[in-house]
Amino acid sequence: MRSRSSINAPQTENQTQSNVSLSPVVTPRRASGGFALLDSLKRHGVECIFGYPGGAILPIYDELYFEQVTGGIKHILVRHEQGAAHAADGYARATGKVGVCFGTSGPGATNLVTGIATAYMDSIPMVIVTGQVPRKMIGTDAFQETDIYGITLPIVKHSYVVRDPRDMARIVAEAFHIASTGRPGPVLIDVPKDVAFEEFDYVPVEPGSVRLPGYRPTVKGNPRQINAAIQLIRQSRRPLLYVGGGAIASDAYAEIQELAELFNIPVTTTLMGLGAFDEHHPLSVGMLGMHGTAYANFAVTDCDLLICVGARFDDRVTGKLDEFASRAQVIHIDIDPAEVGKNRVPEVPIVGDVKNVLQDILRRCQELGIKSTPNQTQEWLRLINRWKEEYPLVVPQYPDSMSPQEVIAEVGRQAPHAYYTTDVGQHQMWSAQFLKAGPRRWISSGGLGTMGFGLPAAMGAKVAFPNAEVICISGDASFQMCLQELGTLAQYGINVKTVIVNNGWQGMVRQWQQAFHGERYSCSNMEVGMPDIELLCKAYGIKGIVVKSREELKDAIAEMLAHDGPVIIDAHVTKDENCYPMVAPGKSNAQMIGLPKQLPKTDVEPVYCSNCGAKNLPNNNFCPECGTKL
Repeated sequence: MRSRSSINAPQTENQTQSNVSLSPVVTPRRASGGFALLDSLKRHGVECIFGYPGGAILPIYDELYFEQVTGGIKHILVRHEQGAAHAADGYARATGKVGVCFGTSGPGATNLVTGIATAYMDSIPMVIVTGQVPRKMIGTDAFQETDIYGITLPIVKHSYVVRDPRDMARIVAEAFHIASTGRPGPVLIDVPKDVAFEEFDYVPVEPGSVRLPGYRPTVKGNPRQINAAIQLIRQSRRPLLYVGGGAIASDAYAEIQELAELFNIPVTTTLMGLGAFDEHHPLSVGMLGMHGTAYANFAVTDCDLLICVGARFDDRVTGKLDEFASRAQVIHIDIDPAEVGKNRVPEVPIVGDVKNVLQDILRRCQELGIKSTPNQTQEWLRLINRWKEEYPLVVPQYPDSMSPQEVIAEVGRQAPHAYYTTDVGQHQMWSAQFLKAGPRRWISSGGLGTMGFGLPAAMGAKVAFPNAEVICISGDASFQMCLQELGTLAQYGINVKTVIVNNGWQGMVRQWQQAFHGERYSCSNMEVGMPDIELLCKAYGIKGIVVKSREELKDAIAEMLAHDGPVIIDAHVTKDENCYPMVAPGKSNAQMIGLPKQLPKTDVEPVYCSNCGAKNLPNNNFCPECGTKL
């Protein structure tokens, strides 16, 4: 388990005063711990909470009742606590704010665990509030008692058990500060039932007023390292910007584009980094990694300088690690020092906020009058453009069935500016390949790969932006993980559109079983027991549309987008379509399967691979069939 920037343990009552800045004298008011919690959440800008009540958290929900009556904090009642965590996650990803969810003790708290882990792996700012049995019953195996503090220790940035209601305001202020600064992440607040009931003299703690000794995230890059990075960029002839989710978290889109254009550097993104750079830009090479574009994977294999911006050299990106960008020097910019050098030791490590570091690089270049020379990356870009022509992403069309890529590409064509959420599997990868989403408009579970994430995450994004188009791309297997949230959509009229890419399988599992397990399809077919989506939607009182041919597709998507209310499209697609390109486990990024077998006609003399005999263009450095150096 990777480490996070260190956080001090919750302070004791005697230490509290040193953690809170002095503020104007406020007359205390008599209030309960539950009131203090909700008032503190409001002071931190919380407008919506996703949750599900239960015995231990009822005092907090009782205070929430008055919020509903007076039009204060909005509460969305989900149908399962996992949906609450994913909805808060989607809300946070779409807005950049801290998402908040509630669950009760015991099973209510444990139902949140998958959503907490999803947020942790993708560095999403969340505050999770759980009810707990009364203080005197903790440790007695009381009804619905679970040590959620202990259970979640590996998957939170920090956590608290509130032992005294007088600590509530401070704890909330600290939780929001920790969740949203440095490398973002989820923070748990566990509230015993009697603490929420107990009255005390409440004094608010304002946002930004807490001071945490020992917690000082580094946000400015070292000037000497910044100068060293600029020197490497000036010397490079084949540079590549490798952009991850940290660029999204720091809103560094403008800086990335400015740096790319200043030195004519091509840009590739991770799954988490999609949207950080406009994929319509000529310098974009799309996503890299296991199901990335061929030209992105060839580029990272052949580059001489890799500029890693807010990414962590994940295994789904690197493939065989010791062959990932093996000819390149590395600049690694990240706010979390634990990530720098964890998987790949960089020549120039820079710890700091991505946006701040890039701004300092650009400012330094401007001061010194530094920019690219006319021919610095000309040959490199010409080679990449040739790869784009030779190995484009293709939307297949079959005479007797509709391909999954057709469905996703048509959705993207009709709704180019929507917020997109996905579940996990083949449809997720096809969506990453063919949807060109803007900043914060791509919302997908990357690190944990959580099936069932898409629909509740879309719910959270839509609550955040009620006037924006929000579309969930799901698979028939993933959709069934959290389909109970259709009830939440129906209750609140949350206008989320969902497109199910239905091939009757756990698609990615089937693909791996075909490729690596001798075509033994063990427990991966979903056709028997798949609900009739039209009837299911009717049962929930929402609109359902079944699409079985490409002739129906265009009009069905237009009808879905025009409808004022939630809609589910059940698109029946080719059952055995595989997601390509694909880097097989243990292979280098240059060794992709599923690439076109025939090279385009060319007047130049081909080079034949000494290992597999495949025909290559003379400017290829590695054979795309087997990865052998030419």
